[in-house]
Parts: sequence; structure tokens; C-alpha cells
Amino acid sequence: MEEKPKNLWKGVVGDYQLHVTISTSESEDVDESVVYMEDLEKRKQVYGICGECKEPGTGWRWCQPCNAKRFKDNFKNWTSGNKIIDEFIQQSQLNAVHFKKCLEWIPFEKFQNIAYIAEGGFGKIYSAEWPEGYIYYWDIENQKWHRDYWDKYVLKSLKNSSNISSDFLNEIKSYLQIYLYDIIQCYGITQDPNTREYMMVLEYCNNGNLRNYLNKSEDYIDYTEKIYKLKLIARGLLDIHNAGKVHKDFHSGNILFTGEPYISDLGMCQPANKEQTVKEEGIYGVLPFMAPEVLRGHQYTKAADIYSFGIMMNEFLSEEIPFNDIPHDEFLAIKICKGLRPKISEDIPKLLADLIMKCWDAKIKNRPTTKELLEILTKWVNETDDRKGIIYFQTKECDKIGEKKFKNRLNESKSKSIQTHPQAIYTSRLLNFKNLPKPVNSTDLSAIQINSGNLT
Repeated sequence: MEEKPKNLWKGVVGDYQLHVTISTSESEDVDESVVYMEDLEKRKQVYGICGECKEPGTGWRWCQPCNAKRFKDNFKNWTSGNKIIDEFIQQSQLNAVHFKKCLEWIPFEKFQNIAYIAEGGFGKIYSAEWPEGYIYYWDIENQKWHRDYWDKYVLKSLKNSSNISSDFLNEIKSYLQIYLYDIIQCYGITQDPNTREYMMVLEYCNNGNLRNYLNKSEDYIDYTEKIYKLKLIARGLLDIHNAGKVHKDFHSGNILFTGEPYISDLGMCQPANKEQTVKEEGIYGVLPFMAPEVLRGHQYTKAADIYSFGIMMNEFLSEEIPFNDIPHDEFLAIKICKGLRPKISEDIPKLLADLIMKCWDAKIKNRPTTKELLEILTKWVNETDDRKGIIYFQTKECDKIGEKKFKNRLNESKSKSIQTHPQAIYTSRLLNFKNLPKPVNSTDLSAIQINSGNLT
């Protein structure tokens, strides 16, 4: 009688389990920790070995050669009805070195309780239940896929995707090419039988975006917690940049929360070294988060993502929506190029305020790199945890002020809601500005600290 394969995987859950191979030619500063382990002995030490082929695993409970064969044998049992989609999913399955890089074709009838959430700049968003759940690993003892599931998933359609477009596939490619620890996961593709539009099946975050997360919180979020979450967001942005890409649409609406933050919406994500020209019709984005050089039509760079991070960071720490009480029009774009920035709350620790201003500096060379940004935030996380360093003492003092303000605002918000100008738009849209002034920093620090309501 043939001996039944045994589970020989290690139970180690470490940083290596979710990492994948990326091309080092796309980025000169690739962090070794995000490169797939070629060293067989190290892989064996971290993951253990496959109970079938006895080779070191390529990921947690994952053997790429064995699983690729399983997937290939099953190709005949499913089809999306579209050759391009089929081949795209098949390639992901053949190349997947762990479960986060494995896509599936998911028939629409497998989803239940589908509910409309919102419409973004490029498509519609729905929530849905998927009882079957996603492929997690191959159960060697029972010889079947072990599936895991969440309470809800997101179905994201792309406008005019019934005729499959390169934009739709390019967004999904970005999910496959970037190390996914602080990035929303894509599980597969489905198709709405009524509209015929294709939809991405994505991870659902029950606390919504950054703004929803702040508004929902009934407890004060202290600076120690916020610095930690900023570190995770910076780590996700570094993963995008280490893959040789730029996000291009980085704003608070694309930072989603469960318990921890995740970067979403990679629809505009593209290679950082790709030559681009701004088309006659303009550029896409959310105006308050866009770097002044981008507003003027210059090349979108990693530094432009850092600028956007600075605006997001200030919103997270101050809990104030940037430029929410004025129109997001050409006059605001001109003011931004002339040095206007959102107000920095007086109770934000000085070290954090300084970092915000470095991120949104008009001069690209003055902004920190993503790696430097992560190193700074990691250092501060360690110092607040160990109760040492200037950042610890600054945050403790500012928390006293912040907690008092939070309680007052919590009481006030029960009776009134925040008023947003009808022309303050926080979804990505087409922008077309001509002859904007050369970006400069404000010579007067108070110009940064003013209330946007003074802008006329």
C-alpha cells in the first residue's frame, strides 16, 4: 500500500512567508528582505519541506512546482469565457510561490448578499459574501485545497471593462508584482452577468478608509498608535517603490483599515522609470494630495508619492480633512504651487510636524526617500515603546492636549456634522491646469498654519 504523504511543513509564521521574487533591474535599492529566497537551505529552515516532492517550500505551506502541476491539471475544468482572462489567471497560478499570488476565476453565482458601497473615480465598489473562500494551501493529508474565508469581500468593477481592457489587467498585475503585507490582497476575477463588466475580488476592510476609521473611533487614538500605523503605511509604500513602481493616486481614501492599515487601489500604479507625457486632457488625482510638480504636468516620481504621504500623515495626526472648506479648483492649485499647505495642528509633536513638512517640501530633493521615511518612523515606534527619546516625551505631552480635544469634539459631533464645500472633491478625477507657477515653499511658516478658510 502506497504511503500517504505527510505534512512536513514548519509552523513558522515569519516575514519571509509572504515575499516574492521581484526584478532587481527595476530598482537599485531593493531591500533584501523582499526578495524571494533562492537559498534552498534557508527556505527549508523557514518553511520546511513539501511532503510530496520533499523539496523546500516556496512559501508557507506552499510548494510552487507541486501546486503548479495541480493547477495545470485543473485548467480544463474552468473557463471565464475569455481567453485573455483565462491565460492571465493561469499564469498567476503556475507562477505563484505562495497563496497571496494565486488568482482564481470565481463564478459570480458563488457570491451572496451583494451590496453597493460606492462609486470611485474609475468604477463601482460592492461588498459580498463568498462562503467557499480563497485557496490558502494544499491539504496534503486530505489531498484537497484548504480554503479560508472572511466575512465579506469587495467586488470592484472598472468602467467599460466588459471589453477587457489593459487598465483592468494592469491593476491586477500590480497586486501580483508587489510584496503584499501592507497592501490589499486580490483573490481573483469574476464577471457581473447583467452588466458583463469584469470585477476584481479584493480584501474587505470593515473600518473603511482613513477618514471613516477616524470618524468611527469612539476612543482617543494616541500618537504611539498613530506612529505605528504610519510605519505600516510607509512600509507598504516602500514595497511598492521597491518593486520599481509608483502608486500615483496615494490619498487617505486609498488607505483602508481593519485593525491595521492597508494601501489599496493600484489602478494607476506603474513603473517608476517609465517615461510618460501628460496628455492634452490632463492628469488624474485628488487635488489636495497631488505634488505641485505633478499639478504642473511633470513626471510622476516616488517623491510625488512621498508628498502625498505627507498630506495623508497630517490628516491622520490632526484629524482634519485637507482643504475641505474651499473649492478644489485652479486657484487652489496655484496656491499649492506657491507654498500653501493644510494647517498643521498645534498639538502635533514637533518631530512629527517637521517630518510632515519635509515630505511636502516643494523641492523634490528635500523630501525623504521612502526607505528613510520608514527608518525614521520605525525608530520612533521603538522609542515610544521603550519610553525613551525625545519623541516619547513629545507625544506624551501632546496626548494630554489631544485627548481633551477629542472628548470635546466627540460631544460636539453628536449634534453637528462637518461641513464640506460642494466643490471639495476627494475622488480621483481629471485635472487640467495650464501655466501654474513654479513650486516654492512658503517663506512665512504661518502661511502653512493658516486655516484654509482664509483662502480667497
